[in-house]
Amino acid sequence: MPRIEKPIACTHIRWMIRRDMPSVLAIENQSFEFPWSEEEFIRALRQRNCIGMVAELNEVVVGFMIYELHKNRLHVLNFAVNQDFRRSGVGRSMIDKLIGKLSYQRRSRILLEVRETNLPAQLFFKSAGFQAVSVLRSFYEDSPEDAYVMQFRQDVTESEAHQSEDTSRRMAG
Repeated sequence: MPRIEKPIACTHIRWMIRRDMPSVLAIENQSFEFPWSEEEFIRALRQRNCIGMVAELNEVVVGFMIYELHKNRLHVLNFAVNQDFRRSGVGRSMIDKLIGKLSYQRRSRILLEVRETNLPAQLFFKSAGFQAVSVLRSFYEDSPEDAYVMQFRQDVTESEAHQSEDTSRRMAG
């Protein structure tokens, strides 16, 4: 039976700032065989449509995510949680924050790539409602490994429910 994650009550998700970089790099290095360098983080974050966020627990950075804003989607470029805080709800809190940024009229899905060998990440994202939608052959520059494209799409029936609520409110007004 899968373990049910319970969010840590004190997890706070905020914008990433420069002083977070040592913690972010430490999490990155412990999480990935081919980690991003500080220069790669800075290059990504300098893009106009790129956002970095961190998850804090008692003022200690325990996770981070880097994502891009596109016209109709969010694209997660990097996502990691300190190994000591995995399966504690930190990652789920970060995903919930991203899902909260979706809107029915504009950005209605989240896309990301996961290495074919990163089964824990695949299972985590699947448990958060993502589905594998395609395979990118030899996607990574550092290895011949494939990537699975995973997508979270906002529920259409939920969207229709909100639209009918909005219509009934306008009619009643």
